[in-house]
Amino acid sequence: MARKFLVSRVALAVALSSGLAMTVATPAMAAKKEKEAAGGKFSPEFVKAAQPLQKAMEAAIAALGGQQTPEAMAKAKAAFDGAVGGDGKAAFAAAVPTATTPDDKSALGSMMRNFGIISQDLPTKQEGNKLMLASGKLPAEEVAKTNYDAGITAYQLKDYAGAATYLKAAKDGGFVDSTGQLDAVLADAYKRNNNPEAALQMAKDDVAAAQAKGQAPSETALRSVLQQTYSAKQLGPSTEYAALLGQYYPSTWNTAISVVRQLASLPRDQNLDLMRLMFLTDSMNDKRDYYEYLENADPRAFPGEASKVMNAGISKGKLTAADVPDKANTDGRVAADKASLPATERDANKPGATAATVVGAADVFLSYDQAAKAEPLYAKAASMPGVDANKVALRLGMSQTLQGKYADAEANFAKVTGTRQPVAKLWSAYAKSKASPAPAAAAPAAAN
Repeated sequence: MARKFLVSRVALAVALSSGLAMTVATPAMAAKKEKEAAGGKFSPEFVKAAQPLQKAMEAAIAALGGQQTPEAMAKAKAAFDGAVGGDGKAAFAAAVPTATTPDDKSALGSMMRNFGIISQDLPTKQEGNKLMLASGKLPAEEVAKTNYDAGITAYQLKDYAGAATYLKAAKDGGFVDSTGQLDAVLADAYKRNNNPEAALQMAKDDVAAAQAKGQAPSETALRSVLQQTYSAKQLGPSTEYAALLGQYYPSTWNTAISVVRQLASLPRDQNLDLMRLMFLTDSMNDKRDYYEYLENADPRAFPGEASKVMNAGISKGKLTAADVPDKANTDGRVAADKASLPATERDANKPGATAATVVGAADVFLSYDQAAKAEPLYAKAASMPGVDANKVALRLGMSQTLQGKYADAEANFAKVTGTRQPVAKLWSAYAKSKASPAPAAAAPAAAN
C-alpha cells in the first residue's frame, strides 16, 4: 500500500471563526426625512419596525461592556430579548418583510448579523450577511470581507455550495484572512460540493499567479495540486509540483522526494541519486529511508558512503546496531578503498582511459563527497563516446551543486532526459533554493 505523504482533507471545527468581530456602531433610526436628508432612503414600514430593534441593539451593546466573552454575549442577548418582548429572533423575522429598499436591507442586515453573533445563532447571522450583500450599500472595502464572513458561516452551516460562492467572491475581491485559511476552506467546500476540479484549478491558478509575481506559491496550493497529481499517478506534473514544494519549503523535502520515488519506481542506480538528495536535505525521516539508501548504495561498491549512512542513522536513532549487522565489514573496507583513490584518479586521467573507467572513478569520488575531484571527471566523460549522457549530466550537476556552483549545475540538470529527468528536476530545485532563496509568500492581512 502506498504511503500517504500529503495533507489530508481539511479538518475544520464547527466553531471555526471568520475572524470578523461584531459591529458595535448601529445605524441611527431617526425620522424618515432626517434619514433622507443624510442620504439614506428608508421605507416608513421599516423605520417603524426597526426603531425598537435599534433600541434593543443599543441595550445589548451596553450590556456587552466592551467585552465579547461568552458571559458578556449571554447578557447582551438577554438584554436584547428583554427589550423586544422576549424573543429577538422572532422580532427580526417580523422585520424582514418591511426591508424593501437598499438602505433598509443594509441596516437590518447589520443588526441581524450582530444579533446572530451575540446569540450564537448562525442562520440569523447569515441572513444578516445576505441582506448586507444584497443591499449594494456596503463600502467597496467591506464587500470582500463580508463575502468571506458569509462563506465561513455557510461552511459552518454545511451549505458548501454557498460557502464556495461567497469565498470565491472574497478571494476574487482580494481579501486575505489573518488565519490564512481562506484557500483551504474554499478548496474543501468545492470538494464537499462534489467539485474537486474547481479546487484543483484554484490551486493551479494560485501557483501560476505567485510564480508570475516572483513570489513563493503558498504551501497549501502546492500540496493541493500535488495531492491531486499524485493520486492520479501522474509522474510528470507531480515532479514539477514536488520540485516547487521542496524549493520553496525546505521542510517538505521528504514529501517531495517520496512522491517522485513512489511514482517513478526507478532502478537502484538511479534511485540512489534521489536518496542522496534526501540525505543532503536532512529529510530522511524513518528506518525505511535509511534501508532504501543502503540498498541503493551497495556497501561493496561504495563502502564509504554506506558507512556514512549507517553512522547517521544510528546517531539519529533511526537505526540500531542490530539493523545493520554488516556495519563492521563495511567500515573495514573503507580504509583500503580510500587508499586506492589516487590510483583510481590516475587511471581515469590517462589519455587512453575508457568512458567506463572515467565515470567509475567519478562515481567513487562522489560517493566520498569529494565533489571537486568528481566534477572534472564527469566533465571529461561527458564528451566521450558510449557514455550514459543522462547519468553523467545529472551527476556532473550534483557535484557542482555540492560545491556551490549552482548556475553550472542547473545548466547540466536541464540536459537530463529520460527516466533520470525527475531526479534532475528535484536536484535543480534544490540548487535554485540555494542560489537564491525564494521570496516569502505574501503575509496575510489582518481581518478587522
